[in-house]
Amino acid sequence: MSADTNTNANAFSDAEIGGVYRAIRERRDVRHFKPGPLDEGQLERFIAAAHAAPSVGLMQPWRFIRIVNPELRRQIHQHVNDERILTAAALGKRADEFMQLKVEGILTCAEVLVVGLIDKRDNFVFGRRTMPEMDLASASCAIQNFWLAARAEGIGAGWVSMFDPQRLRELCGMPAGSQPIAVLCVGQVEAFYSAPMLELERWDTRRPLADIVYQDSWGGAPV
Repeated sequence: MSADTNTNANAFSDAEIGGVYRAIRERRDVRHFKPGPLDEGQLERFIAAAHAAPSVGLMQPWRFIRIVNPELRRQIHQHVNDERILTAAALGKRADEFMQLKVEGILTCAEVLVVGLIDKRDNFVFGRRTMPEMDLASASCAIQNFWLAARAEGIGAGWVSMFDPQRLRELCGMPAGSQPIAVLCVGQVEAFYSAPMLELERWDTRRPLADIVYQDSWGGAPV
């Protein structure tokens, strides 16, 4: 389809549409980084993209902590590695297989960010009365925006979740009631993985659409 054949006045151009879908398709949870800083303004653009995400009741529950202290980065890395070992123990027969996987790039990436949910979230009822977890859903949208913006600019990002929230909260001086949800590793890469790393490592595979889309009822005929 060319731009001349697109009759929807609200649609982007074909090239712009293709770029959006390409970023979605080629986004990767990156663990391997090469040395070098981000270009000037890139991190700010990625965070601005994150802050443009939708949020339930416009609560904007996300907060970003940029880790610039090398010792703090080392402490976060050590804590994540400790949790990696505990995770391996919990996996039982897949423990050895898991320990062969690279699960973070905290010491080698250009930037480390800790993403957290705000404190006093109980004050936000709009859209959360029966589903309080929608604050986490909103922050996840922000991280996805960050990820896609980074991918569009050729920058890798990885979401690390192997940590104890209380310990990470203490390390980063977060207030009581706040909740860290991600350690983001961001930086230059030699190349993006051709497929999700866990697929390449044969940890699991992506489900076909027929397995995840139902009609009228859970497990009903696929759409």
